[in-house]
Amino acid sequence: MQIRVLNENDIRKVMDMKAAIFATKDALKEYSNGKTDIPLRANLNVPEHNGQSLYMYGYVPGQDALGVKIVSVYPDNIAKNLTSVPATMVTLNSETGEVNSLIDGTYLTRLRTGAISGAATDELANPDSKIFALFGTGGQAETQLEAVLNVRDIKEVRVFDISKDRAKDFVNRMKEKLRNSFDFEIKAVDSADQAIENADIITTVTTAKEPVFDGTKVKKGCHINGVGSYTPEMSEIPEYIITNADKIYVDTFDGAVSESGDFIKPIKNGNFDPDKDITGELGEKLLEKVVGRESTDEITFFETTGSAVLDLVVGQKILEAAEKENIGQIIEM
Repeated sequence: MQIRVLNENDIRKVMDMKAAIFATKDALKEYSNGKTDIPLRANLNVPEHNGQSLYMYGYVPGQDALGVKIVSVYPDNIAKNLTSVPATMVTLNSETGEVNSLIDGTYLTRLRTGAISGAATDELANPDSKIFALFGTGGQAETQLEAVLNVRDIKEVRVFDISKDRAKDFVNRMKEKLRNSFDFEIKAVDSADQAIENADIITTVTTAKEPVFDGTKVKKGCHINGVGSYTPEMSEIPEYIITNADKIYVDTFDGAVSESGDFIKPIKNGNFDPDKDITGELGEKLLEKVVGRESTDEITFFETTGSAVLDLVVGQKILEAAEKENIGQIIEM
């Protein structure tokens, strides 16, 4: 049995952000068409080592994608000079059941998480959007920025983080990394209000437990991506936006409603009925089963909590491209 091993550099050689955005759209359409088998994520606690191991797995027949992503959360790894959230994607040959690749799951997660925001922005943001506000500068922030730059002609990026030093460092790194690919200005700002003033697109990718901006100050026509709230305790988006946005979309209905504090808190307060107030899954919009933006003044909101369907489809397309170009290391098992 031959297994292809693909690290971050290998992935970058065979899949850029544009391709990842197309791949996530394919994944969402398969999911919203009911043509996937995606069980609930399995979580294992490892209290002896202050760790947790999560298993996201499934099968997408239409994309010939079968596999499992293993993600661990070990906060103490930082003191050992190791990543605190190591991840590996394992893909299988759906015909034989044999493992056929091991893919860097950490970068895969960053890539597909950025790509799904890019897909939502592409489908929902006003075409002439120019100003982008980004909240958070952690490991997921770079691909969030890159994705939006790929789908809209952004001229001004404002970055806000609770640490101004982190925001400045992020801005400097992104200037260096993206200046040859995109024509835009990027700056760190001192407040959330400064970030969202007249912003056409807002993305939040933080670990916040309280809203990170004032929803009443969001301009008409803005599109918002909520990325960071993937547990009931986490909450980035003001309840005002959840209850007043003109259109609300999610990556997966069950995941977003059961996992995101952005929704769970207003549901508990009796201010939000997901069955009535969520316009639909983004995949349903792509399949034209639900409407998209209907005017330039509408405020649209997209919530993602992540799903194995994204890892499976994007991972499979990475593998296929790597096989075609003979990228990666082959090991015999």
